[in-house]
Amino acid sequence: MFGITVRDHMMVAHSFTGEVFGPAQRLHGATFVVDATFRRPSLDSDDLVVDIGLAAQALKAVLAELTYRNLDDLPEFAGRNTSTEFLAQVVADRLAGRIAADELGPGARGLTELVVTLHESHIAWATNERPL
Repeated sequence: MFGITVRDHMMVAHSFTGEVFGPAQRLHGATFVVDATFRRPSLDSDDLVVDIGLAAQALKAVLAELTYRNLDDLPEFAGRNTSTEFLAQVVADRLAGRIAADELGPGARGLTELVVTLHESHIAWATNERPL
């Protein structure tokens, strides 16, 4: 299996509901380093997994929809705790949609798996892995 990873970041504000979250129930900011890994069993005709420039652009576009936003104000997240795990899934789903829309070029048609990791600190992160 081959893979290529691109990295970017996003800064958000949000709060959580539930005693399990302790002081994070109050509005707070978070900066996530976000890795997106694209995988396929064999390289394309150009010996690539995917066009790295297009992959980086797609990740940046997905994160731009969320960064500098208060996630509590977004209707699509109403009633949800925007945990690191949940946000990893959101980013993965949105990237998968861009792959399906051919935004990562024809070489992306051979992709079989996407892994998105949100690093909330240097010691904690969450991952969402999904088939394509």
